[in-house]
Order: sequence, then C-alpha cells, then structure tokens
Amino acid sequence: MDSNTHSLWVLANILGAVVVVAVAALLTILVLLVRIIDKRVAQIRQTLTAAQANTANTELINKTAVGVDAVLAEGLEHHLFLGRVLDKVRS
Repeated sequence: MDSNTHSLWVLANILGAVVVVAVAALLTILVLLVRIIDKRVAQIRQTLTAAQANTANTELINKTAVGVDAVLAEGLEHHLFLGRVLDKVRS
C-alpha cells in the first residue's frame, strides 16, 4: 500500500470516528430533550387535572348568580326604603 492510499484510509477513519462521535452527541442531546419534554408534559397534565377539579362545579355559578342578584335587589330595596324614612325623620 503506498503512502497516499494509507493517508486516505487514515483520513477516512478519522472522519468516520468524528461522525460517530457527533451522532452519539446529537442522540444524547435528543434523549435529554425528550426527557425534559416528558417531565413538562406530566406537569401540564397535572395542572390540567387540577384545573378540571377546580371547575367541576361550574354549573353552580348560575344558581349563585341568581342568589346574589336577589340579595343585591333586596339590599337596594332596603337602601331606598331607609333613604326615604331617614329623609322624613330628618325633616
């Protein structure tokens, strides 16, 4: 084997080793990123489950709103009545 052929084989082996190391490094980075994504997906799933639990009784909002409106209307009536009565008492 002449010197030129030997140099080409050495260069090819070195380039092959560099490619193998680069592929291994990129695959390692990919695996790490997939683990991070998996953990964050689990956190999002927990958050969504908690949100679902927090909003499980939203059908009660309408009933509560009706009750609050009734209380406010009653309070307004009392306010108007007391305003009229106090004006008569003061005069």
